[in-house]
Amino acid sequence: MPLTPDQIAEIESQRANPRPTLRAVSDGMEAHLYRAHQVLDHGFIRVIDYMGDDAAIVQAARVSYGAGTKHVQNDEGLIRYLMRHWHSTPFEMCEVKLHVKLPVFVARQWIRHRTANVNEYSARYSILDREFYIPAPEQLAAQSTVNNQGRGEVLSGAEAARVLETLKRDAAQCYDDYEAMLSQDGQQGLARELARMNLPMNIYTQWYWKTDLHNLFHFLRLRADAHAQYEIRVYAEAISACVKDWVPLAYAAFEDYRMGGVTLSAKAIAVLKRRLAGEAVEQADSGMSKGEWREFCEVWG
Repeated sequence: MPLTPDQIAEIESQRANPRPTLRAVSDGMEAHLYRAHQVLDHGFIRVIDYMGDDAAIVQAARVSYGAGTKHVQNDEGLIRYLMRHWHSTPFEMCEVKLHVKLPVFVARQWIRHRTANVNEYSARYSILDREFYIPAPEQLAAQSTVNNQGRGEVLSGAEAARVLETLKRDAAQCYDDYEAMLSQDGQQGLARELARMNLPMNIYTQWYWKTDLHNLFHFLRLRADAHAQYEIRVYAEAISACVKDWVPLAYAAFEDYRMGGVTLSAKAIAVLKRRLAGEAVEQADSGMSKGEWREFCEVWG
């Protein structure tokens, strides 16, 4: 169950008592406040608070760049100009705070995005719940033969069943041992900060994660990408849906220039020019490595 009955009651209580405010408000984001969006089997993301909107980005840019932006006729055009030319500070004027429940191995990937404020549930003080991420059968895949970081062919039949059984058995056994080691039922037991080291990486943790829009876009560009690991990508996709409602103009520019665009190396530009001139160019005479050439061909054919 992603949310406990107490958490659901708290959320409904908070949503039932709106307060007037003089600060900038995004109607799209207000609809997401406190609501939990389920991710994976036991996880979720929910917006706890936010600051700013599309107008805050424009406001900051016009203070920062002054006369240099007067030729831009509207807010959308200015935001697209900022995104297109990699201006970052105006997007830092918007912030969001999320409550996220996620498997520990996903959290360890996520925390590599260091430009954020994080406070995680502490297993030194509290006992973790018996909740584990168990992949759906269609997510059980062998190692990719092309990408060292990716997945290849989906497992099936007896092999898939064997892996699922192993995951479930090991998670249950580790948690049973964790409970047995804790101080309870009159036993002296082991301290929680030590007993937790026996828990598996697929157990769920929770944290509050606060970041600005510039760094959030960087997170989404990497983690909502089709090449990202599925288990973190679905979190990024859930966050993307909230961001799209929060700052629609900025998100549209982000989709266009970051998610939908590509960055070309000098060698790639040279190859495109040669192709446009009618020359047949192959990897051997492109100046690119095999990996670069494969990625180039995925986009340009």
